[in-house]
Amino acid sequence: MTAPHVERTRAPRIGDERTLLLGWLDFHRATLLMKCEGLDEAQLKLRACEPSTLSLLGLVRHMTEVERGWFRRSIGGEQVAPIYYSDQAPDDDFDALDSTPVSVVFERYLDEVELCRKIMDSAALDDVAGDRSVRWIVIHMVEEYARHNGHADLLRERIDGATGD
Repeated sequence: MTAPHVERTRAPRIGDERTLLLGWLDFHRATLLMKCEGLDEAQLKLRACEPSTLSLLGLVRHMTEVERGWFRRSIGGEQVAPIYYSDQAPDDDFDALDSTPVSVVFERYLDEVELCRKIMDSAALDDVAGDRSVRWIVIHMVEEYARHNGHADLLRERIDGATGD
């Protein structure tokens, strides 16, 4: 099993606020997958920056949980349980890499992103989810991906020397 191929398009440069924010979010989603593309299971699980437990597969698992938490729980109001972590093992999205087959991790990530996009289809940026606006959540998600994609850059370069945006 290798990570799936992804077609990444650039974020729009012109558009209204919603178009730009969601465009940047999709760009960063695709960037994370691009950083994993072509790597085998061992490479995806490699913790290349010891003693950190970060790995590319762990980042995909983590971002699945982040998508699920902010969009499905906060904005959508769904009562969905975590997939990869628990109260007893709060870092298992990063740490328990053998708990789920790699192919399933990518399928779940892609499915979660689609569910989150559907939630955003009916949400306005000015809507309030708990104590935050939907706008804040989308901006935070762009920031979260950008930060973790920086980690992914370093991990990928350490694994096979691949660099790029």
